[in-house]
Amino acid sequence: MYSIAANHKNKSMVEKAASVVFTVCGLAAVLAVLSITLYMILKGAPALGKVGVKEILFGTVWKPSAEDPSFGILYVILTSIVGTLMAILIGVPIGVMTAVFLAEVASPKLVKVVKPAVELLAGIPSVIYGLLGLLVLNPLMYRLEKIIFAGSSTHQFTGGSNMISAVLVLAIMILPTVINISESALRAVPAHLKSASLALGASHIQTIFKVMIPAASSGIISAIVLGVGRAIGEAMAITLVSGSSVNLPLPFNSVRFLTTAIVSEMAYSKGIHREVLFTIGLVLFVFIMMINFALSRILKRKEE
Repeated sequence: MYSIAANHKNKSMVEKAASVVFTVCGLAAVLAVLSITLYMILKGAPALGKVGVKEILFGTVWKPSAEDPSFGILYVILTSIVGTLMAILIGVPIGVMTAVFLAEVASPKLVKVVKPAVELLAGIPSVIYGLLGLLVLNPLMYRLEKIIFAGSSTHQFTGGSNMISAVLVLAIMILPTVINISESALRAVPAHLKSASLALGASHIQTIFKVMIPAASSGIISAIVLGVGRAIGEAMAITLVSGSSVNLPLPFNSVRFLTTAIVSEMAYSKGIHREVLFTIGLVLFVFIMMINFALSRILKRKEE
């Protein structure tokens, strides 16, 4: 009896200690988010009052160092929105189909070859993607640009550093995240769902698209959320391939994303210029929070 009581007492102490540790970790995570939010508001909001919300968010001219400076970031915001959407439209279907291939179609031997390659993509630093895009993708885009705009007197040639190059690099960079999480979600689908579908006469392909993917939709949406976060927050790679000029987000225009706007000018900025760069960071932060909230709502409704 004494041994049982002592053992129960020890387990109770361990559980209480674990509960305290988990609570502290949870509070630390919440505190970190609140601290970042408060810091971004305090650093990014003052410029909105000094320059004006309309001038910053809806202005189209970015000349922070001019005698009469302009701080319009509308084109930068549109570039981030359009570029992220295009990267998702390209990368997500490829990533999900690759996950289906690995989880349901490929032989075990082929999975052993493809799976490490996908994981290797996740471990490659961003700057390497940027360098490969700069050395391989940009020259190809420049050739295409010269063919399309041959004889044009109005087009400003970018040397391949344009919107298309940035989108393709982002699409490739989100592939490992989408593939790995989607594959795990597909493998977690209960086997009896697949067996029941096949028993009712559905083909393997019909089972995949009508049963497996809908059943794994929560995990796939989570993969998309993380992919969106990777695409929006990327800076180094697209700095090298996008041209970093403030223009309309057209396919063959040199463009600047929200992240690259901060990276390219923060080192030498000062005064109101620096404050506006923090405002760009605040806009990016709000943008990410809105997308995560919207996708989380979609995921919650899907689960319900």
